[in-house]
Amino acid sequence: MQDSTTPMRALWGDRAEAPALRHVLRTPDEALPVAPATDRGVWDLGAGRLHHPTVTDLIETAQRDREQPWPHTLATLLADYVRADNRVGYEEQIFTRQGRLSRAVIAAAATGEAHWLDDVADGLIQLCEQTTWCWPAHEESFSKRGWLLPDPDAPVLDLGAGEVVAQIAWTDHLLGASLDEHFPGLRTRLRREARLRVLDPYLQRRDWWWIGTERRVNNWNPWICGNVALAALRLLDGPEEADLRARIVAQTIADADNFVDSLPADGAVDEGASYWWEGVGRLLEMLDVLHHATGGELDAGAIPAVGAALAYLHRMHLGKGWYVGVADSAARAYPGVPWNVPYRWAVRLSDERARDHAAAQVRPGEPLITVHRRPTSSLGRILHTITDTAFAAAAGGAEPAPEPAVWLPSVQMLVRHGPAQREPRLSLAIKGGHNGENHNHNDIGAVTVALNGVPVVVDAGRPTYTRQTFGPDRYQLWPMQSQWHSVPLIRGSGQRDGEQYRARSVSVLPDDDAPRGMELDLAAAYPRADVRTWVRRAELGDGEVRVSDSWHLDAPDGETGPTRVHWILAGSVRLVEPGRATVTPVQGEDALELTWDPDLPAGLEVQELDDPMLTEVWGDRLTRLFIEVDTSTTGSTGSTTMVIR
Repeated sequence: MQDSTTPMRALWGDRAEAPALRHVLRTPDEALPVAPATDRGVWDLGAGRLHHPTVTDLIETAQRDREQPWPHTLATLLADYVRADNRVGYEEQIFTRQGRLSRAVIAAAATGEAHWLDDVADGLIQLCEQTTWCWPAHEESFSKRGWLLPDPDAPVLDLGAGEVVAQIAWTDHLLGASLDEHFPGLRTRLRREARLRVLDPYLQRRDWWWIGTERRVNNWNPWICGNVALAALRLLDGPEEADLRARIVAQTIADADNFVDSLPADGAVDEGASYWWEGVGRLLEMLDVLHHATGGELDAGAIPAVGAALAYLHRMHLGKGWYVGVADSAARAYPGVPWNVPYRWAVRLSDERARDHAAAQVRPGEPLITVHRRPTSSLGRILHTITDTAFAAAAGGAEPAPEPAVWLPSVQMLVRHGPAQREPRLSLAIKGGHNGENHNHNDIGAVTVALNGVPVVVDAGRPTYTRQTFGPDRYQLWPMQSQWHSVPLIRGSGQRDGEQYRARSVSVLPDDDAPRGMELDLAAAYPRADVRTWVRRAELGDGEVRVSDSWHLDAPDGETGPTRVHWILAGSVRLVEPGRATVTPVQGEDALELTWDPDLPAGLEVQELDDPMLTEVWGDRLTRLFIEVDTSTTGSTGSTTMVIR
């Protein structure tokens, strides 16, 4: 379902090959697009070139960090992933450690005070002595050798390793001169570890799945490629390493082309808005670095899919920081994301909606970015943000009025907003697609309805990742099951995972100015031969959302159970009377009313939430409204309609 686009190599030709890069790459000291700390015109807080509220917040937190011991990466925490399906304990330690290091780096650069270099050196040497830079879920030692602990002689290049080597590269770039003075020899150690753990394995092993030569790519590709390119540009600074440096940068461009090739012409991200930051966002950051490192020789502004993908965030925005949730994506943007990235590209590509949306996400006088416990706010992102004076000046603008409707054919997603000057009262989203998408949930035909920008009929998103999340038992997790999406349960059967389970007969419902809804057949999403058709029609108009289901089923084929139409609701839900319920959203006081045939049996089922990935979005519960319909007879046909206003 994806359309081809212009690859980077097709755009750049021989200029992206190693021999040409060898001669155009800036020196390692100049290759990264942020001034080093020796440039006091930038880094002196009194000079006014840094975003003062953000830097002050980071330094104050760094001072509190010094009152605590550094986190330790214990063997038992590493082993817990295999023993107890727990990756969180270890990851919290390393994310806390890396966050502390990033804050110490900023404090050292902004204050010029030598004592901060002790903290920086402590953090760096712990990274050097950490057995693995790979996150536990991605280690190969257990699957290949039965070891509970990593094999240091077989480093795995994953997201975690890429993040560590990038943090080292940025620290070296920013503070290299001071580290040479206060900790001579440390920078040599950093380069040794980068070669052994990342740069050499990147070239020596070409079977990394995320490269995309044998399977479909996802956000891993630009995230890792961008970090590897960054590390090569800065840390391969010996005269004898110039050819290797150019070779690695050229290879990252070739590998990242697999991600660019996967971008659809309509800009859709099948992983959802949260993962935009770690896919498209990481690609844009990589392109920024390449543009700077080559003195503008490599310019990706002409790649059509880049501009289309840039628009995805504001097109999926419902209001008040809420987004259409699909797959594992959260319905709220994660804290700590660098809004200056889409802002900068929107200015460059003259996309006013994307520019204004990015600027509206932060408030004047508040920090532009924070170090969150997730790796979203890595050191490079912080450095770019606090030195981006244009974005700081623009922050806090008005949110642009949404487009009346957005249709993304590559993923069969339609978003329709009601009329409004700035924020519509009602918004509708419905998706088709297939159940083999990246970070898939079995959610074909799923509906999202927002009231004043806040989702009320919702997709739950994802819980905290564990080994089960990406294993054969993924769909035993309730948030991934179609039974916990706003789609039907047909004769006791939910949807099945796999690309063959897909929507069919998808059509957009036209209106005078923009599509008002979508119609699609869900039958092929279910593993039942007796489902001839199940047509869902969802549309927004005249101040209400109307979702109609009609079906034609053959005689029951195999085991049967109840047929229910499910509605997953967030907020305070009350079943007022037969055929009518009200929902007060998790944010706001206005209520939404749902009405249906009062003769149909219905009920509410509560899913208590205790996972922070879910509670931070929805609070302590979600509610499933079920409406039962009779499909027990041979040749069963019927229909039911939900009206939401």
